[in-house]
Amino acid sequence: MFDMPVGQGPVHITLQMGPQLVRPVPAEVTEALLSAQITATAGERSGFQLAFDMTKNGIISRRLLPEGFFDPKTRLVVTVTVKGTTEVLFDGLVVRQEVGASNQPGHSTLTVTGEDLTLLMDLEERTARYPNLPPSERVLAILRRYSDYGIRPDVYTEKVAQPPHQDLRVHYQTGTDLQYVTELAHANGYTFYLEPGPTPGQSSARWGPEVRLGIRQHALNVNLDANSTVDQLTFAYDGTAREEPQARWQDPDTRLSTLLPQPPISPLRPPLGKRPTPALKRRTLSGTAKQQRGQAEAELLARAAISADVVSGSGSLDVNRHGYILQPRQLVGVRGAGRAYDGDYYVKSVTHNLRPGSFQQNFTLSREGLEARSDYVRP
Repeated sequence: MFDMPVGQGPVHITLQMGPQLVRPVPAEVTEALLSAQITATAGERSGFQLAFDMTKNGIISRRLLPEGFFDPKTRLVVTVTVKGTTEVLFDGLVVRQEVGASNQPGHSTLTVTGEDLTLLMDLEERTARYPNLPPSERVLAILRRYSDYGIRPDVYTEKVAQPPHQDLRVHYQTGTDLQYVTELAHANGYTFYLEPGPTPGQSSARWGPEVRLGIRQHALNVNLDANSTVDQLTFAYDGTAREEPQARWQDPDTRLSTLLPQPPISPLRPPLGKRPTPALKRRTLSGTAKQQRGQAEAELLARAAISADVVSGSGSLDVNRHGYILQPRQLVGVRGAGRAYDGDYYVKSVTHNLRPGSFQQNFTLSREGLEARSDYVRP
């Protein structure tokens, strides 16, 4: 979708709601929408907050609110269309509502807050047994429970093989499905999140490495006079962020303990910067000695990869001016920030701020070092 220009035009927001299957809301609800803020972050739950004008005799205060139309666990899908470009921005559940009553006419509001569909996976604790299943197949088994909500698994085999040995150890889940899936992701250097779309009512559940390969989004231009597309862009370089983890593993047959070799992180984090930052800190992982060797190696790789990003950027843009809807959890190029900070970045998070006729985005970027790896940045 990031290849589709939005052009210059009005912003249309479509809301669909329902207990599980959604349908378009009454026109009065869309007309009463004052603003929408939607945040999507890599590896974290996405959320939204919608504000509605709640006139005294309007349909919201008179009928919908008392009848439970905005009650918690109601499903809500937000789609935005900008001059022919349609994008599903959010698919989630209402968790909270607030009413602000005012003596001044037109100032009473209803604010609805919600989280994405991973909330479903975090509502019930369970104890489950997964004999002879590696981590990725355990995740698949869990995600199948949520197919009724249109969630499609997008699960990748772990980088370090961890063949199960039922005679040695059976893996158990304690806690919620979300806690267990996230724990498995972190243990393998992976990320877990739901990506809404491409059509309303569908989502893909990615359990795998961050998307750091493939086509870049159209560049964020700053300090390029008339060609600038970003209102502001600031960068930070934290030299202490990267760590070198160390792990020991004990051979169960010989009882000898050895230090595991440092793994290359490029299978998980293909480099985006030309000059990677050396690790200033050294950390010893606990509990790896008695794990299976593959599990200990996976945890060592994960810890090295997670701390690799030392350069961060943040900024804001107007979608109409930029010409495209910036997508989170994908790659984008930067131009005009100078030799040290130009080049490709991973879009860590995007916050969409929508009001009638306005579509602004705040975003954060990250990568592991300074200077672009290539002289070419996709315009």
